[in-house]
Amino acid sequence: MQFDFSFFSSLLLIFFVHGLIYAILLYCKGKANETQSDIWLSFFLILCVLYITPWMLGFAGWYDHQPYRDIMFYVPFIHRFFLGPVFFFYLQSLLNPSFKVSKKLFVHFIPGMLYIFLCVVMVVVDKVILNRYIFLANQTDPDFDFWYELLGFFSMVIYFIFSLRYYYTYSKIIVQVTSNADNFLFKWVRNFLIAFLSMLFFKLIFWLATFVPAFEKWRYMGSWWEYFAFGIVLYYIAVSGYSNSIETKISFKLNLLGYKNPLLLSKATTNFDDSVIIEDAEFVELNTEYTTAIVEDDKDLAEWKTKIINLIAAQKEYTNPELSLTQVAKQLNTNPSIVSKVINQGFQLNFNDFINKYRIQAIKEKLNAGEQKTQTLLGIAFDCGFNSKATFNRAFKKETGVSPKEWLVNVATND
Repeated sequence: MQFDFSFFSSLLLIFFVHGLIYAILLYCKGKANETQSDIWLSFFLILCVLYITPWMLGFAGWYDHQPYRDIMFYVPFIHRFFLGPVFFFYLQSLLNPSFKVSKKLFVHFIPGMLYIFLCVVMVVVDKVILNRYIFLANQTDPDFDFWYELLGFFSMVIYFIFSLRYYYTYSKIIVQVTSNADNFLFKWVRNFLIAFLSMLFFKLIFWLATFVPAFEKWRYMGSWWEYFAFGIVLYYIAVSGYSNSIETKISFKLNLLGYKNPLLLSKATTNFDDSVIIEDAEFVELNTEYTTAIVEDDKDLAEWKTKIINLIAAQKEYTNPELSLTQVAKQLNTNPSIVSKVINQGFQLNFNDFINKYRIQAIKEKLNAGEQKTQTLLGIAFDCGFNSKATFNRAFKKETGVSPKEWLVNVATND
């Protein structure tokens, strides 16, 4: 088989092989553990591997020899209309256990399927019916047609915006329903968004460079660097994505095209085998901004505030490091929406900050009592409900304006 090993083809070959291996590993991992996020990432890696294939094979001599030349022309390697949707669905599968594959999802793949259909038509007409070049009479690869590159780029940008809004809303939801929100604001998800953005950035920069006359003679070689940069990001996503196993327990329903509040899924979520239907579960409207929820009766608001304070403070429920909005609602014999509204409006705080406020207050009382002399600061924090040093430090400074160590210095000075 034709393959000219050179500096350019060999470097891309490294990314091609490793990306393909990780895609297979992720698919096997996803099937074995029934984690749909791993399978979606596997599909994404396959698309990325195909994305760099034309330039790898091009520098390996495929455009210069038959029948490889026709393979490069007629086989669609770059699927720009698929990259965006698969990226978006992978993000959803990471953050939302209720996400499932449905018939509605296939609407997102229609542009990509139409491009594949166009490629099939070109093969049938040129190679089967007429046996001569008609569609490809100009002897250029359709994967690099201006219209396809432009529309494909905008498709990827749109799905990146969708993904960014999805993660932003998720981050708003998580602080409303858990007292350990930092555990669910996954660093990998943020890095994955940045990685995909860098792919778009490289594409835009190198594409704009082609319109600069000074770079015209570097048009072909310069484009290789775009795919080399893409390959580096591909390698990072493959390695990091495989090593980052994320499990979320907060199920929600979100309309990205509207402005309605997200709906919290309070019953069983959809399983990987699709044995539980999302629509059969109970949804509770959840407010992500505490200025939007209004309890009309001030008396009712005051009564609910008293009930919540008695539960959290008097019974020291804040010491539960995994305390959730649904657990509080269950103990108060109400639904999460009511509790969320009361905390948002009555205390002007989200659930996470509300619980951490009591934890910080308990820690300050222990420090004022001198318990740091017989116990470590982190041990005190854990006793009061924190389960992470970083979360404790961040919450303490947010509440008091100083770090725990600075607070201890102030306590010692006052003594």
